[in-house]
Amino acid sequence: MSAESTPEHDIPHPGDPRGTGPRRRRPRARRRKALLVAAWSAAGIVVLGGTGAGVLYFKLNGNLTSVDINRVLGTDRPGKADNGSENILVLGSDTRSGGNEELGGGTDDGTARSDTAMIVHVHQGHRKASVVSIPRDTLVDRPACTDTDGGRHPAADEVMFNSAYATGGAACAVKTVESVSGLRMDHYLEVDFSGFRTLVDDLGGVDVTTTEDIEDPDSHLDLPAGTHTLDGKEALGLVRTRHGVGDGSDLGRIQLQQAFVRALADRVEDIGLLGNPKKLYDIADTATKTVTTDSDLGSVNSLMSFASGLKGIGASNMNMVTMPVRYDPADANRVLVAQDKARRVWDALKDDRPIPRSVTEGTAAGGAGDVVATS
Repeated sequence: MSAESTPEHDIPHPGDPRGTGPRRRRPRARRRKALLVAAWSAAGIVVLGGTGAGVLYFKLNGNLTSVDINRVLGTDRPGKADNGSENILVLGSDTRSGGNEELGGGTDDGTARSDTAMIVHVHQGHRKASVVSIPRDTLVDRPACTDTDGGRHPAADEVMFNSAYATGGAACAVKTVESVSGLRMDHYLEVDFSGFRTLVDDLGGVDVTTTEDIEDPDSHLDLPAGTHTLDGKEALGLVRTRHGVGDGSDLGRIQLQQAFVRALADRVEDIGLLGNPKKLYDIADTATKTVTTDSDLGSVNSLMSFASGLKGIGASNMNMVTMPVRYDPADANRVLVAQDKARRVWDALKDDRPIPRSVTEGTAAGGAGDVVATS
């Protein structure tokens, strides 16, 4: 069994264990596009709905899976914002059940972990958004929580962030994020790796340029420096790898994921997705099978309405950062929340203000920001 197989001992190897060496300043956040899965689904529904394709509409509706997080969490949570903004927790899960067994990582018993976590804050007016990635290896105090099956899970101190999802699924992940940030998550979106791979294949692959060789047997990835058109399996390897890039931490992997999102957005634009109803339907069909949502988004109508409200948000008004962290001086394989700077992030989102650029200066970054270059 590889180190990737054990939820609480998934160990990266930062090049600067104690966090005392020279810091590599994080590149200035570039403009990016997010919520592609929801947008694809809604766009497919809009186009098909215009043709009166009712049967296809009901098929897409039947694809969706939802969880009633509001019922499980009850009222003991942050209040809703009163300024017109919304927060969405977006998770990528790495279960090895179903179609994911041969993708590497995950757990052998079919349970899942949150391999990718982002808080998407949609600002008032829904014209711009801020996205905060949460490193999975961050040590946090996990609150007591109840899962969607009614199982109760006690609180735990100084455990990896992704243990919340592994312990109690979506509801416990939301509870933990709300505890860490003090922000209410208005919606929840989850995509699994098997669906991600199929989405990339449906698009005909995605072009990326690597500035150095990337080789990681754990992620089944072997890319020499240069330009590549990645199929779904290779793209999945890229967004999951960390041992072959930067300091070997999850922070480097987050930087690769953000670079791939840019390349993915370019691909969607290049193929003229909205002008190809057949391809658009194939992608919407895959996307609705792939995502799990909160119950408020658990129908095609709801998802379409939600995504339509985001149509004004494009690459030019999207800002992505990583939650400010520092390497744990007691454990080279973990990171700690840089509390003062993180609080400035959460305060900005709570007040619906842009995230200050200074909050990421001098924090752990991962050293993989320039490994993948996109247009």
